[in-house]
Amino acid sequence: MKIIVLGAGAGGGFPQWNCNCGNCRRARAGDPSAVSLTQSSLAVSADGERWVLLNASPDLRRQIELTPALQPQTAGRSSPIVGAVLCNADVDHTAGLLTMREMQPLAVYATPRVLDVLARNAMFNVLNAKLVERRPLTVDHPSELLDRYGQSTGLRVEAFTVPGKVALWLEQIDAENFGSVPEDTVGLKISDLAGTKSFFYIPGCASMPPELAARLTGAGLVMFDGTTYADNEMIVAGFSDKTASRMGHMSMAGTNGSLNALGPLGIGRRVYVHINNTNPALLGDTLERRVVEAAGWEVGFDGMEILL
Repeated sequence: MKIIVLGAGAGGGFPQWNCNCGNCRRARAGDPSAVSLTQSSLAVSADGERWVLLNASPDLRRQIELTPALQPQTAGRSSPIVGAVLCNADVDHTAGLLTMREMQPLAVYATPRVLDVLARNAMFNVLNAKLVERRPLTVDHPSELLDRYGQSTGLRVEAFTVPGKVALWLEQIDAENFGSVPEDTVGLKISDLAGTKSFFYIPGCASMPPELAARLTGAGLVMFDGTTYADNEMIVAGFSDKTASRMGHMSMAGTNGSLNALGPLGIGRRVYVHINNTNPALLGDTLERRVVEAAGWEVGFDGMEILL
């Protein structure tokens, strides 16, 4: 199984288009310790020929142009991308579907809740229903990933709910937890059909309840939400009045952060993805990066490849 990190950045990427923080200034200046990132997405393949996207970011077109494995391989119009699995309805995880409107067969998998969000947004009707089939995922039920015509990709997916919240653009301000329901945010376990190789992809997670910790214990590879380093990072930077947890994300550091929560779980390899432009651990020469790496974590980057 082959994994390519198409985009390791959070919404807005790095540098963010309207941000002039110290991190973004360094990235724009070409600082080798501040490497630019596009927005959050992975690609995974069982055979290195047919690929499934895990989330479809607004930067998908550029990500394809930077990734030869995802470019057309035959004459005329074609694509080795045969499917996409969505973790939530966030703009940074769904807007890339609009890039894939050019009459290309595709299977899109998501929870019924997320599929309903897409169905109620007429913009997504540009995806020709005769070619793009939307398929519901039942949480905690492993499903073989099939292409549009029912042929196996050699991969299996299991979606499971994780603590989070509804996408920002769907929030109901006066409702409990802003109108969120469990199916709004899921993590994914991707496996080969033999069940001998697998990894977890969780780009958004607000906390680590015991049942999620138990699920991840002993995993070979976990690619996890690295949005902020500190819970109050956006507030301190003066960019928001929201903590990371209010936005549906665990911070890296702190008593309730992912460094503490995942450290004792015996995970073989831990990689941060969905990293916000304000996060000091993005920079290769910071104390925060040294803390993260000393704890056994890797900071994901665009073009990172992992072979299982």
